[in-house]
Amino acid sequence: MSLLKSIATFGGFTLISRFTGFARDMVIANFLGAGMISDAFFVSFKLPNLFRSLFAEGAFTAAFVPILSGKLVDSKKEAVLFASRAISVLAVLLALFILLMECLMPWVVEILAPGFAGDSGKIELATELSRITFPFLLFISIVSFQSGILNSLNKFAAPACAPIILNLTMITAAFLLGNIGATRAHGLAFGITLAGILEILWLHYFIRKQDIRLTPQPNIWQLLKLDDIKTLFRRIAPGVLGAGIYQINMVVDTILVSLVGTGAISWLYYANRLQQLPLGVVGAAISVALLPILSKALKSENTAEAEQTQNKAVEYGALLSIPAAAALIALAHPIINILFERGRFTSLDSEMTAWAVMAYSLGLPAYVLVKALTPNFFARGNTKTPVKYSIVVFVANLICSLILMQKFGHLGIACATSIAAYVSLYQYLHGLKKRGFWKMSLSLKFKLFKILGCSALMGYILYLTQYELSAQGINWLSFHLGYKVIIFGGLCILGIASFLALAKLTGILNISEILKLLKRKGKTDVAS
Repeated sequence: MSLLKSIATFGGFTLISRFTGFARDMVIANFLGAGMISDAFFVSFKLPNLFRSLFAEGAFTAAFVPILSGKLVDSKKEAVLFASRAISVLAVLLALFILLMECLMPWVVEILAPGFAGDSGKIELATELSRITFPFLLFISIVSFQSGILNSLNKFAAPACAPIILNLTMITAAFLLGNIGATRAHGLAFGITLAGILEILWLHYFIRKQDIRLTPQPNIWQLLKLDDIKTLFRRIAPGVLGAGIYQINMVVDTILVSLVGTGAISWLYYANRLQQLPLGVVGAAISVALLPILSKALKSENTAEAEQTQNKAVEYGALLSIPAAAALIALAHPIINILFERGRFTSLDSEMTAWAVMAYSLGLPAYVLVKALTPNFFARGNTKTPVKYSIVVFVANLICSLILMQKFGHLGIACATSIAAYVSLYQYLHGLKKRGFWKMSLSLKFKLFKILGCSALMGYILYLTQYELSAQGINWLSFHLGYKVIIFGGLCILGIASFLALAKLTGILNISEILKLLKRKGKTDVAS
């Protein structure tokens, strides 16, 4: 499967999951707003997702997929046996870790959100909700493992659909389980854990369709002595930091923003969720699709194919993320107003969240390009170098956050996250070039410059159009929701049309390649 087709498959289904995610966040915003209960809930939601990103989707996947892809080149039987051993070890160790965390939860929450200590009942509520949601870590880690197997077989759609189950389950829980516990947040928390079980069953079906039978291996201590399992864990250990840069910075943000005041955690959560649309659809799709392709090319010693694949990954990442960032900056306030401003979510919440969206969006292209470059290290089994980079990024984010939050509050923390993203990007570009793994060609640099110019012009057109509406006395964000959606849709069409026209004029968009992809014959299997 080509890189573009893989990105399109994974990204397309991820896009659907992001839209259902927005529907989920709209329901949460309506019921919880941006206050004490929502702040406590988001901490409980972030906690299992943090460890999932560090251990499962981050370090474990980055270490597991290249090894499995290499074994698949030689023997499918050996690859399946290795997968069975790996998932058995993962499940047992995570179960023990979850039991420990459940016992230590009050102290864990206090460390993650020290600002809660000043609000009566906030620590207690966050602890109670976190104990409900934390078993989700085990379930979603197994889901990430199952996704890694399917991705190694170039099956991207089913894993990309899995988050849709979480979103729909949480929406259903908000309405049907609202009376469980003291707050509606309790029903949402139970919905999260239930969704993890449903996602496992979903991916189990598609793994069986590939004629793969994963057999639990009972003797965990013996498995830990095997060479391939030792190799896996040697790569996981440094990868906990290397693959989890983004989540580690999000934890720093959560700790610091809890000190800003009530509502700030929720503002950053909603802003970050909006950024996750292009980051998840583009960045994650490129990273997930690129890793097995690069691993197999390097395993076969086809360096020319590996270099060409890396070039395309960077080009696609820039072509999709830079205009997305420009559009988010230009349309931040309308998007937040339309999506969330209703029920307990006020106009002040919209304004504060919109500013955070703009700050996060500045760093979006850097994060996407880092996701396109990181697999180049992981595909070679090098997880130590990203660790060194992550330490620098972590320190940069922490220092910038501490400085900027003094004057700008939650906005300063969002800006620090974007600054850290560019520090990370510089390190990867320099590190790959220094080691002779890959360097950016002059033609690619020129194309990136043109993409940046076209995106800036598109953003200016969107800003100017909104300014003219305001100058004419048209306060369209005060209109009925239906009219706002129509006007916003018009702005989106204007932005897309202007960028496509500029991209065509400058030659940065290969229309024929896109049309060829869209005209693929035959039905696409949901697991392809």
